[in-house]
Amino acid sequence: MEPWIDLGSSADWINLGYVFSAALFIFGLKKLGHPRTAPTGNLYGAMGMLVAVITTVLQMGFTTGIEWVLIAGGILLGGGIGYLMAARVEMTGMPELVALFNGFGGAASALVALSETWRWLEDTSTVPDGLALQVTVLAAGLSALVGWVTLTGSILAMYKLKGGVEIFGKWIRTPTWGPSWLNIVKVGMLVAVFVLIVMQLGDPTNTTYLWGVIGLSCLLGVVLVLPIGGADMPVVVSLLNSLSGIAAAFTGFIIGNSVLIVAGSLVGASGLILTFIMCKAMNRTLANVLFTSFGGTDKETVTRTKVGSDADEVAMMIDGAQKVIIVPGYGMAVSQCQHQVKEFADLVAEKYDTEVKYAIHPVAGRMPGHMNVLLAEANVPYEQLIEMDEINSEFPEADVALVIGANDTTNPAARTDEGPLAGMPILDVDLARTVVVIKRSLSVGYAGVDNDVFYMDKTMMLFGDGKKMMTELNNAIKES
Repeated sequence: MEPWIDLGSSADWINLGYVFSAALFIFGLKKLGHPRTAPTGNLYGAMGMLVAVITTVLQMGFTTGIEWVLIAGGILLGGGIGYLMAARVEMTGMPELVALFNGFGGAASALVALSETWRWLEDTSTVPDGLALQVTVLAAGLSALVGWVTLTGSILAMYKLKGGVEIFGKWIRTPTWGPSWLNIVKVGMLVAVFVLIVMQLGDPTNTTYLWGVIGLSCLLGVVLVLPIGGADMPVVVSLLNSLSGIAAAFTGFIIGNSVLIVAGSLVGASGLILTFIMCKAMNRTLANVLFTSFGGTDKETVTRTKVGSDADEVAMMIDGAQKVIIVPGYGMAVSQCQHQVKEFADLVAEKYDTEVKYAIHPVAGRMPGHMNVLLAEANVPYEQLIEMDEINSEFPEADVALVIGANDTTNPAARTDEGPLAGMPILDVDLARTVVVIKRSLSVGYAGVDNDVFYMDKTMMLFGDGKKMMTELNNAIKES
């Protein structure tokens, strides 16, 4: 029977489709480098994937209607689920969604690799010979390793970002546990996986080795993420994103799909670059993140006290300020007060003719770019979002540094050579003439280190929920 659309032999058209898809991926990745062009870059990436899917489906040359129905049904079902999840998630839940999608991407690649090796069991004549066999088995093993590690690691990372899981109406907090001997277990499991892959090279149809790789990889993903604390989550999310791309590239080698190799390599490389940027921003190596927990349970006990201020006092102090730098942190995300922050910036700019800028720390929040996404949702102008390296020199000129829920990223303890924050680049809010901190309490951050900024004479503390405090401050400014 002739296929409905005969493009299977039209190699030139197929290659052209893949080249066009790869070009869209590359242009999309370039656009993602700036918040203003990021939505366009995301659209380019989605279009590139659509072109790749259509090209691949047409290349298959299906001969029956039921095959087209299954493919169309899968696309509609997956697209519908993805749309509903993206449309319903709150901006504060975006890190969890990204982590989950990373896991799904890794699992999809691993399942494709698994289906290819299963095909050998049904028809041994399809087993490649010589070097082709070795490359395919090695790629399938590596795809399984990276893919399943990404899935289980991402699911655990999602629950760590969420803080826990609700089971039968009871909230169970996600544990962070990692004794030193666990690192030996990680290395041993990784070595065992590679041994199984080598053993399968000699017997490619042996399913015992394959299931062993899958089982150990799933367990390794959990063990790898389990000791990692919340402060390192931006690094973990970007690393898992990279791993999902690497798994896709390995799968591309297995099925001989060039666009999958290109797309996977782009995601893998960009994710690794972002991972190292995050590590640099925290003055930590990747090995340190993966094998040493950050902060831990031995947190400092807060023994000092600080008298809180009220919104009217802060409003009076801001009156006449020539320059205000806003420092958003995860507390802003939790309280979802980005719109009130934007209102505050508009109020002081209009009423007092004040220059307002936002200082963005690379690891503020729970994923790379978390603060940028939240503020962009509130229509904050992109030119007001200034990265740490550029804004730090302006703090001594600022009349007010308004800190909203940020802790470790503003802690001067990072300038010392001791403690978990030692050497980490921070935002120099303590150099501003006056510091206003909106925070629920004086509790320490993820690193477990008390913040001296809270106790400075020039610091005014607004204790309470971010949205409530910002609303009160805005009302006080309006009435002043």
